[in-house]
Parts: sequence; C-alpha cells; structure tokens
Amino acid sequence: MVSALFLRGARTHRPSALQSSHSALNCSKFALYPASLSERTCLPKLPRFSTCAARLQENLDRTRNIGIIAHIDAGKTTTTERMLYYSGFTRRLGDVDEGSTVTDFLPAERARGITIQSAAITFYWPPGESNVAQAEQASPKSASRHLINLIDTPGHADFTFEVLRSLRILDGAVCILDGVAGVEAQTEQVWRQASTYNIPRIVYVNKLDRDGAAFGRTVREVASRLGGWPAVCQIPWFEGGNGRFLGVADAINLQGLRWEEGDGKSLKSFSLHQLDEAEGHLAQELRRARVALVELLSEHDETMVEKFLECEEDHLLVSPNDILESVRRCLLEGVGRKIIPVFAGASFRNIGVQPLLDGVVNLLPSPPETPDPEVSIGGVRGSLRRLLSGDLLVEQKEKSTPKGKQKKKSAVVADSRKAIEQLHGCALAFKVVNDAKRGVLVYVRVYSGSLDRNSLLFNTNLNVSERAPRLLKMYANDAVEVDSIPEGQIGVVVGLKHTRTGDTLVACSGNRPTPPEPLNTLQLRPINVPPPVFFASGRPELHVSVDEDSGQTLLSGMGELHLEIARDRLIHDLKAKASMGRIEIGYRECPLGSSGPVTKIFDKEIAGRKGKAGCTATVEVFDPDTSPPPVDNAAALSFKLSHGNQIVILAPELQVETNKRGLEESPLLPPGLDVDLLRTALQNGCLAALARGPQFTFPMHSTRVTLTIDPAAHIFGSDTTPSALSAAARLATSTALRDLLSCPTANGTCLMEPVMHVVISVDEASLGAVVHDISSSRGGHILSLDEDLPLPTTDLTSSSSSSSSSSSPHPLEDLPAIDPTKVYAPPDPFQSPSTVDASLPDSAHRPRTITAKVPLKEMVGYLKHLRSLSAGRGTFVMSVDRFEKMSAPRQKSVLAELRGGGY
Repeated sequence: MVSALFLRGARTHRPSALQSSHSALNCSKFALYPASLSERTCLPKLPRFSTCAARLQENLDRTRNIGIIAHIDAGKTTTTERMLYYSGFTRRLGDVDEGSTVTDFLPAERARGITIQSAAITFYWPPGESNVAQAEQASPKSASRHLINLIDTPGHADFTFEVLRSLRILDGAVCILDGVAGVEAQTEQVWRQASTYNIPRIVYVNKLDRDGAAFGRTVREVASRLGGWPAVCQIPWFEGGNGRFLGVADAINLQGLRWEEGDGKSLKSFSLHQLDEAEGHLAQELRRARVALVELLSEHDETMVEKFLECEEDHLLVSPNDILESVRRCLLEGVGRKIIPVFAGASFRNIGVQPLLDGVVNLLPSPPETPDPEVSIGGVRGSLRRLLSGDLLVEQKEKSTPKGKQKKKSAVVADSRKAIEQLHGCALAFKVVNDAKRGVLVYVRVYSGSLDRNSLLFNTNLNVSERAPRLLKMYANDAVEVDSIPEGQIGVVVGLKHTRTGDTLVACSGNRPTPPEPLNTLQLRPINVPPPVFFASGRPELHVSVDEDSGQTLLSGMGELHLEIARDRLIHDLKAKASMGRIEIGYRECPLGSSGPVTKIFDKEIAGRKGKAGCTATVEVFDPDTSPPPVDNAAALSFKLSHGNQIVILAPELQVETNKRGLEESPLLPPGLDVDLLRTALQNGCLAALARGPQFTFPMHSTRVTLTIDPAAHIFGSDTTPSALSAAARLATSTALRDLLSCPTANGTCLMEPVMHVVISVDEASLGAVVHDISSSRGGHILSLDEDLPLPTTDLTSSSSSSSSSSSPHPLEDLPAIDPTKVYAPPDPFQSPSTVDASLPDSAHRPRTITAKVPLKEMVGYLKHLRSLSAGRGTFVMSVDRFEKMSAPRQKSVLAELRGGGY
C-alpha cells in the first residue's frame, strides 16, 4: 500500500505586513522528515533579534547563512521561489518569465528574467511551531525549526563582484547545476571563488524534467571539473526508467519520493519494499546508490567504518541519521579533497525542493561551526577567536613594544582582557546600496557580539564614528525594523554616510565613539573589488551649456550587460535625464625607453601656507618578470607596486632611525614630518602623475618611476610639508614622462590593450565555427579545448599593499584529477551500458569548452555573435589576463577609431 503525505499550506504572510522581525510564520503545514516522512515535532518561534545571551548559542546552532550560486539560467531564482513558497513565506509561486519573483524585484531583472544584484531574504524551515525539548536526540537536524538567511546571487559573469561579496559572509552554499548543460564555465568560476573562503557546498542538479537531462553525466562532471568526490544522496526517478521525471529516490533514507501534479506540496513516499513491487529497476539502482554512498563515506570517515562494522557490513542496515552525520562530518571537517553531496530535482516542476531544504539544514554549518574568520589588528594577523580570548592582543603588544620597555606578561594579559571587554560588537559591511525610499543601506554580517539601534559604530578603515539610527531585517525589497542584529546574523544598517563595501564596523560598550587601542585598527578580511574593464560616457542633458568633452561623466563596469543595466537604472529607475555614449575600452600607455633624471622644485603656496620641496624622478620600462631591481632592496626607502607600475623611492643620505615606539624618523626631516609621511606623500604624488600618460592621456602601465630625495637639496625646513612633497613628486614624474616624447633615445610611448582570458562553452556542432571566429576574425589565441584550466585569480592591476587579502591558491590544485569512471553515477535515460564518460548520446550536442586569450576590444558585442554561431546555446565568461602592447598597425587603427568617435 502506498503511503501518502500531503504538504498542506496555511496562512502565510508578506514581511511588509509584519509588526516585528519574526512575528507570524503561523503555518500548520508539514515538511519532509528525512528519516520517516512523519509529521515534525513543534518548536517555539525563534526570539526577536534583540535576544538574551542565554538563548544566543541555541539560536546560532539553528541558523543557516547560505547562498545560491550557479551559472546563469541554471534555475537559482526559481529554486529560491520554491523555497519561499514551501516554507510559508509566500502565498503563491513566483515565476521568472512572468516577472513575479520575490528576489528579482528590480524592473530590469523582471524585464530580462535574470538576477542582477544579490538579494537577502529570511525564512524558517521547517515552518510551524516546535519544541526543542520534544525533538528526539537521534532525529536529524531538520526535525527542528531553523532560521535560514538566504542570498540569491547573480549568475552572469558581469556581476561576479555581487557573488564575491556575498560569498565573503556566507557559511554555506547550494550550487545549482543545469541537468542538461552540466557543469558550465561560470559554475567553475563561482566554485573556485567559494573554495577561496572554504565554504561548504552541496550540489543540486536541476531541470531533470527537460529533454536531454543527464544526471549521471553531470555527477561525473562534478568530479572531473569541480574537483571533489560526489556523494550521491538522491537519484532521479524516471517513469519506467526512461519516461517523464516523477521524483527522486533517497539513498540516505532508502525511499522513493514521487510528487503529484500541482504546486508540489503533495507527494507520495515509497519504502524500498514498495519500490521493488512498483519500480523494480529503480529499487535496484537505489541499493547500488546506498552501497556507493556508504563506501565513499567509509573512505573519508572512520566513524562510518565503525557503524558499518556494527551493522555486520550490511550497507542497507546503516541508519539514515548515521549517514547524515557522516556526510556532515566529511563536508565540514574533511582534509584535502572533500566530498560533495549531490541532490536531484526540477524546481520549475516543483520537484525536489523540500528534500533540498532538509539537506541545507542537515548538512550545511551553523555560524559557530564555520572556520574562524581571519582578522588583523595592529599589523598582526590571526583568528577572531584568538582576538576574543585576548591572545592576539597580547601578541600584538609584544611585537609593537620595543625590547626593554615591555610590561610583565600578566599586566599585558590584564590590559588585553580589559580592552576585549569593551568590544560590544564587530561586523563586516559587505554591500552598500542606495535605496530610493530608505536612503543608503549598508548590509552587514555580525561576527561577534551585536549591533544595537542608536549605537555608535567605529569604522576602522576610515577612522570615523557613525550612529546607527535604524536597523533592518531585509526580505528582498521589503524590510522590518529590529532593535538589534546579533552574532551570526545578516542585517542592514540605515543612515551611515561614510561606510563602504569591505569596511569593518566596531561597537563599544557604553557607546564609546572610539575603541581603545589597538582595537581601533581591527579589520576583518576585506573584499577585493575587481577592476572595471568597460567604460561608457554619459552626457547629462541639463539646462546649461557645457562642452561635450568636459561634460562627460564616465560609467565603468565589468561588461556590456553591466553597463546596459546601469544605464537603464540611471534613466528609468532614478529618472536621470542623460544619454549614453558608446562603450569605451580602458587602454593603457607604456614607455618604450628611459628618460634621464629630472629634478623639480615645487615652490608655491598651498591653502595659504608656503610650501617648498624638491624631488628627482627617472622613468623607465618595467616588467615584473624580467626587469631587474634598480638597486638593492635594503638601499631603497620603499618599493610599491600599483596598477602595473613600480614606484621606487631612494634616500641614501636621509639617516633613517627607528625610535622607541617603532616609528621611522630622521634628524634631517623637519618637525612633524616622519619617514612614513615622506614615503606616502611621494607615492601619492607619483601615482597622480601616472594616472595620465604624456601622449595618449591613458593611465600609465608597465612603468618604473625612481624618485630620489636629497635632504640637502630637496628639504627646506618647515616649508617642506607632505603636500609640498606630493606636489614635487607629481611635477618631477610628469616632466620625466614628457621627456619620453622629446628625448631621441626614449622612443616615446605606445598603447597597451587589455587581453582577456576567455572560457567559451558550446556544443560539438558549433565548435569549428567558434574556434575559427576567435582565431581568425578576432585575433585571439586558442589555448586549449576541453581542458580544465583555472581562470586567473591574480589581479594584475592591484596594488601589492592588498596582497595579503588576495585570493589564496585553490586548495585542490596540487591533488591528482579524479577519474570519472571511478565515480558512482546512475545510468541516464537512453544511455548505453558501455557509456561511462561524460558524453551525451548525441555527439553533436556534446558540450565543449574553448579556452582562449582575446583582446577585449574584440569581445565587445561578442555574446550576440556567439549566440548566432551556436544556435543560441553558447555562453562565455572572461576575466582580465594582462595588458599587452599593440602592434603599430593596430594602434593606428584604434587611435583613428577613438578620434573619429570624438574621444
């Protein structure tokens, strides 16, 4: 007899109708219970965000901060909509095509059917009231009610930064794959980004209802292209083995789940014995899936080996809860190559989303279970846990205090504990947006303590304090005011004027405006903003007469779609009267030779105060791979890499000394001017000069500037201020750059263009046409076909000062590749028994990957052209690889085009 379980919906809400942060999810509907599909026990509602400390740990253990990541069109937003519907958050199913989704609320998103900006939303799973005390100890975590903070991220490569800043604050992620397309290019990109932050992930293979869906092939691609061992927790249930997609067979609980037609709230569960009678082939495959799962877990988890032996080595007798706990341990604590839990479904057909939510709660970590966030304080790096214990402060004080002046260890420990007691909260601002109704919204993740309404927040990056008059909990574009945002939660601060993406916000007890030293230097790991590669001019249509060139305002972005969206929002959403110019490329200018030494003395009044300083500058070609250093590192006052250039400061006669406080000083400098101020002023002046080339006015690249300071000739007592030094360095550097054009041996300058690392995904039938187009028509260079080459993670234009926070190497890059033939994957419909590779039965539609390097100029408008070459199936992602010098004919052509376009 087939048992039936109906997921009954009850009264739901929209957050705008709420009067408190979590007032009414009064749902009586059931959710899937992974062990027996029985009715869940009831839990009380989670308390408001202004919770007492006694309940904090319990609440944190039942909180999940997750993100949805995937390639574009894999079904992220559709899956999110189903999650909101089944959790009781919404009354109806949102549809991307109709523009009725909750998380895609911008007009541009609904018009295009794509996600443009990440959206945060909060809901409970399972819905309804429960009691923690009633939950059985052996029950899975999904037996009790959990708070889920979910962020739906964009899939288009132009909006990679939206994904990056979301991943920075997440504890876990669901990676959605298209069951037809498999692992696509942008999927690999976001997977690597998540690996940078060590984020545990589960995989959900979506769209298994479509023709050509191949779950088995996709599982093997997870192994070969994502670098992990797939732990197949579910297999698809096709009617008769090769018919329509009906549901999933659960390898953990040894049961089949078949969804009824409709909104997906009604489904039937089949035991293994019932499957033997109804779908014998599926029952046998489910047994093979359970065996493969237990075997895989036994290779990574010793506890699973013990459980397996206790069950007399019978794979089918291992309890579902033991398997869940083993998968969770492997996912959160695995060393080296981790396993990747894999689920199946078809979100658009309302199949598989409830078990996926159970997987989120059962497998992904709570905030206390995530790796300890990295922090820096006073130049010393460590973990947040070491900071809160006081150990990091002790280490910082020991390193910063000169020998002979250090206090006793007990006194240092006491001072550190006293300082930590004043730390009321610490948060990272990961996103700043301007809302038309609410003003500037600063999205924050609280890592320690809490942020309270009306508290003073100290920005350790900018050294300013701002009051937080309002705190919000966001539900996509709706919001609810709260009194406090506690540790482990995501919220919004309204009313901050100075905070930027990546800033660290610190709150002190007693509402002190400034934290005690060295807490005022505390910084959580920042977020690196990728450099823009496309530019477009905007000409304001104002009622004044302005010059067309000088009146242009430049918009910069990561790609054509990014700029198109910005233009639409500027004109339609913000009602700005402006017309957009054509897309421009961010070219660079580089020297072809060396200038002689140029000495300049700056002698003018600055803001009513006399300023006088001098500097000598020399400009030459710089290549980080081949250019030798101009002097020994010890002889230089500083070396700085910035935007592909190198700045070297020499001061051989300065007599630099280190004082008792660890600061560099010189008796030859006037009072108030130390060595660090001197160094910073000279670098800033040089950077200002390098921002504009002498011949084509593009920023300089591949340029080394050597600045020399002679105290006797360039320092003029109290008249030498940091502003005067900066002006002198700018003047000397600009003159040296102009000398490149007038000096016969310098050969002037030439243009450089950005060259992109491009990964194109097409099918076999379109491969030849796309390769020919890239190599012949666009001047690109094909690097490989179907090879999993990692996209470059180094920002070639970033400053070395931020190298400490750059992406770390991929943790699996040194491990051997996984052989897909050794991975368990169920057979796909219409697949022959001998097919064990990742190929589709129809070779013409077999996915192929092209890796190439192409000038950025040739990639403008490429997406439309690629779609025409590949019958609409082709996609690509690209990132800046490097800047390369143009040939003389190409430079002439580009310059003619720029001048003809009124540049």
